[in-house]
Amino acid sequence: MGKVVVRYKVKPERVEENERLIGQVYEELAESAPEGLRYATFRLDDGVSFVHIASIDTADGSNPLRGIAAFAEFGRDIAARCDEPPVVQDSQLVGSYGFFT
Repeated sequence: MGKVVVRYKVKPERVEENERLIGQVYEELAESAPEGLRYATFRLDDGVSFVHIASIDTADGSNPLRGIAAFAEFGRDIAARCDEPPVVQDSQLVGSYGFFT
């Protein structure tokens, strides 16, 4: 089971666009309900920093987000939206209360 954490900062004038694109990802996830994926996105108090956390537990180890058209659209122009580009890090769960099962 993999845990991935992604953090980045968008340009202040692109926050609304970024949130709209994220919303479209969640709409498509709700429709397709891929198995083996837990996913959350947070906007930090500075208003421009975002953190995405994914827990992937699929039989073949593949990331279901890669099959989501809205996720591809979200990633298409991410560099142009960012002041600080996405940093992707694999992580190890140390503890959790009700966050991941």
